[in-house]
Amino acid sequence: MIRAVLFDMDGVLYDSMKNHAVAWVQSMKKFGINMTADDAYATEGARGVDTIRYMVKQQQGREITEAESQLMYDEKTRIFHSMPEAPIMPGILSLMEQIHAAGITIGIVTGSGQRPLINRILRDFGKYVTIDNITTAYDVKRGKPNPDPYLMGLQKAGNLQPSEAMVVENAPLGVRAGVAAGIYTIAVNTGPLPDQVLLDSGANILFPTMQALSDSWKDLPPVKGQVPVI
Repeated sequence: MIRAVLFDMDGVLYDSMKNHAVAWVQSMKKFGINMTADDAYATEGARGVDTIRYMVKQQQGREITEAESQLMYDEKTRIFHSMPEAPIMPGILSLMEQIHAAGITIGIVTGSGQRPLINRILRDFGKYVTIDNITTAYDVKRGKPNPDPYLMGLQKAGNLQPSEAMVVENAPLGVRAGVAAGIYTIAVNTGPLPDQVLLDSGANILFPTMQALSDSWKDLPPVKGQVPVI
């Protein structure tokens, strides 16, 4: 029986990845890092500080502290929040309404830890989500693609077993995290990556849009009570 659905944030709740990609490219350029939009999409879901440490190691061959990485991430955050607010993803509200009506807990599991974004989740989705069911970058030491964020999401949802939940993700690292946690993982390809990248990451099923997922929700095997094969 499904008792919780755990959603990623960027690219799932909000059509925000275009803004994030621009902020990543502009901010990292200031620190001598050539980060492309493709890099931003490929590393989406990881903690921001981990992405920066990876890019610095890859391009400059040096290790930096998490504190130094945080300073660089603060600049990325500043640029992101100077941009227009990203719209709510079409289909997400109708999907959450179905889940909520069925008495299923809704959790958010994001690699972000930015307080303004958390406040926005509570503003836009407060009917469905409480602060206690939001897992951020600061709740875990290891971010996606490690299973830790989704395992924490299970804990916050009521110490659930992986078989009692589903994950909704749009990024390869996020899909890998959900699969590593042993949870039935739905990929929704709201970005520019090929579908096969998400399927190769282990997604159980893939949809082209959040609206398509919402329209098919009641027909998904776990929702119908069929035991998924992980």
